[in-house]
Amino acid sequence: MGTWTLDELARLVDHTNLHADATEADMDRLCEEAVRHHFRMVAINQVQVRHCARRLAGTDVHVGAAIAFPLGQTSIDAKVFETRDALANGATEIDYVVNLTRVRQHDWYYVEEEMHRIVDACNEANVPSKVIFENCYLSDEEKIALCRIARKVRPTFVKTSTGFGSGGATVSDVALMHANVGNEVLVKAAGGIRDADTFLDMVRAGARRIGTSAGVPIIEELSRRLATLPHQAIEL
Repeated sequence: MGTWTLDELARLVDHTNLHADATEADMDRLCEEAVRHHFRMVAINQVQVRHCARRLAGTDVHVGAAIAFPLGQTSIDAKVFETRDALANGATEIDYVVNLTRVRQHDWYYVEEEMHRIVDACNEANVPSKVIFENCYLSDEEKIALCRIARKVRPTFVKTSTGFGSGGATVSDVALMHANVGNEVLVKAAGGIRDADTFLDMVRAGARRIGTSAGVPIIEELSRRLATLPHQAIEL
């Protein structure tokens, strides 16, 4: 899998605060931590986008808006509107939740149409797109079907979970998704990733983004470990 420096590992982190009661002070703290540790992105609810975009102006930390979060139970038009509104307010990445009702009904035409329209909106703005599956509610067959659609539509990432369902990311799900999207689409692991060992396990399994609210303690622990190694890099 290669050798990773601390900065390369930090750049995998989508630093997350999606709590309904998050304040502007919480967003300020999130942005400051993301800049200090050189995380890739702050993952926030769509309503926080304008504030965080202003806070992060002039940095290379992205602003990631969660769309139809956490249930995904809005129409395609509503999701596209929310996506475009987030982009207009300064979002530079989009994570949206699939319509799980349609997935469970195996209405793959609807799922593909939804994915196409949101990914197209992101491509027009030249920003990464991520499709959240919420794997805890899905069979392996349904996960694979979603991966096949993603392989056709080409979002930037497929993502395991919102972190608000009955379960989060698992190593087996990351490996399954990575195997079924091939080289065309990347995998993001999110939900329940709270320590350095779990973080590294997800990377080993093929995740190339990690969504977590515990990015700071994880990277601090990895920094301590890497400091003991001769080349200050870790083999995964």
